[in-house]
Amino acid sequence: MSNSYPKSLQLHIDGEWIDIEDREVHHVVNPATGETISDLPKANKADLDRALDAANRAFPLWRDTAVGVRAAILHKAADLMRERAPEMGKLMTAEQGKPVGQATGEVTASAAHFDIMAEEAKRCYGRVLVRPTGQNSFVKYQPVGPVAAFSPWNFPVFTPIRKLAPAIAAGCSIILKPAEETPASAIEMIRCLLDAGLPSGVAQIVFGDPAEVSSHLIASKIIRKVSFTGSVPVGKHLMKLAAEGMKRTTMELGGHAPVLVFDDCDLEKTLNLTAMQKYRNAGQVCVSPTRFYVQSGIYDKFVEGFTERAAKVAVGDGFADGIEMGPLANPRRPSSVGDMIDDAKSKGAEVKLGGNRQDKDGFFFDPTVLSHVPLDAKIMNDEPFGPVAVMRPFDRLDEAIEQANRLPLGLAAYAFTSNLHTANIVGDAIEAGMVAINNLTVSPGDAPFGGMKESGHGSEDGPMG
Repeated sequence: MSNSYPKSLQLHIDGEWIDIEDREVHHVVNPATGETISDLPKANKADLDRALDAANRAFPLWRDTAVGVRAAILHKAADLMRERAPEMGKLMTAEQGKPVGQATGEVTASAAHFDIMAEEAKRCYGRVLVRPTGQNSFVKYQPVGPVAAFSPWNFPVFTPIRKLAPAIAAGCSIILKPAEETPASAIEMIRCLLDAGLPSGVAQIVFGDPAEVSSHLIASKIIRKVSFTGSVPVGKHLMKLAAEGMKRTTMELGGHAPVLVFDDCDLEKTLNLTAMQKYRNAGQVCVSPTRFYVQSGIYDKFVEGFTERAAKVAVGDGFADGIEMGPLANPRRPSSVGDMIDDAKSKGAEVKLGGNRQDKDGFFFDPTVLSHVPLDAKIMNDEPFGPVAVMRPFDRLDEAIEQANRLPLGLAAYAFTSNLHTANIVGDAIEAGMVAINNLTVSPGDAPFGGMKESGHGSEDGPMG
C-alpha cells in the first residue's frame, strides 16, 4: 500500500508548495519494511526567513478577521479531514506504521479538534471588573502573535492539530515543523486548511534539521509563542532559546505513566482495558500506561491475566488484516527498547512475555511484560516509549502513591479501584497533570491536556488550550 505514497513531498511557505529542487532531502522510510518510500525537501535559511515574513504579514490580517469567519474555515477543514480520512490514514500507516484502522481513526478524532477550537474561540470571554460609578475596567484576551510549533512522529496528525487548531482559532499565524519521519500526514492536514479557505501565510509547514529549524525560528523577533511536544532534554533546550526573547512556551515533554491497581478493582475489566491500551501505537504514546503497581493480593493474577492478553496481540504490517500493533517508528527504537529490557533482566526482572526484536524486515518488537522489576532498573526510571509493561507489587496505599510520585515526570497517571475514598485520595495525591480513575481516557479534546514537573507546563485542548 506504500506504493500510493508520494515519491516526493513539499514544503508550504507563503502560499507556495515547494519541492525538492536545489534542496537537501530527508529520506522517508516505511517502518514495516525499512525501505525508503519518498524524499522530503529540507527548508534552508532563506525558506525559513520567507516563512517568518509571511507569518508576520498574515498575523494582523488574520487577527482582525471575524471569529465567525475563522470558525467557519476550521469547521470546513474538519469536514474535509473526515472526507479524506481513509487516504490520510493510509499515508500515516506507510510512514509511521500503526494499523490503518487506528491511523484513520486518528484523523477523524483529530478533525474534532478543529470543530472544538472553532467554537472555543467564540467563547474566549474576558471579564468586567467592579469599579466605582462612572469608571469601567475590563479584561480582554488578544491573540499572542505568530507561533512556532514543533511536533513528534508518534501521532502525525493528532499532535500537530493540537497546535494548529487553537492558534488559528485564536487569530494567530503559525509555522509548523512536524517530524521528518512522518511528513505526509501533516502536509495533507495543511491542504485541508487551505482548501477550506485559510488565507496565505496563516499556516505554513516546514521540515529540515530539527536543531537548525528550531533555533532559527525561535531566535526571530517575529515569533512570540513556542509550542513543543517531545523529549525532556529537547524541551529544556528550546525553553532556553525561547527565554532569550522572553517568548511564551507550551511544553508537553512526555511521561512515564504509573498505573495503580488495587485489589478491590474489577479485575477482568481492568485487565481488558489496560492490556489493550498498553500496546496501542506499539506503546509509543506519551500517556501510555507503563509502570504497573499492583496490590499484592491480586498481583500474580494480574500479571498472569495481562500476559495472556498481551500474547494475543497481533503484530505486523499495519496494512494487513487483523493487525493490532505495527512496527516501532524508526530504526533507533528497537535498539533502545531492547537495551532497557536487557538492563532490567540483568537486575533481576522476570520476562513474562516477549523482550526481543522480531526477526523480520522493518522495526518490529514483541509485546513485552516484565514482572518484579527492581526500582534501580533503567526502565523504571526512564520512559521506554515502546511495547513494554513493567510491574511491581505494593501493599499499602501510601506506598503506591510514593512510587507513583517518585520520578521527576508527571504527565498522566491511572488508578483502578472500587473504593471511592481511595479514588479521591489518589486523585489528589498523585503528582500528574491528568489522573484517570477506572479508565484510561485523558485526552478527550474538550479538557486541558498537559503535565507538571519535568513533563512540562501549559495546556493543550479545551478552553485552556
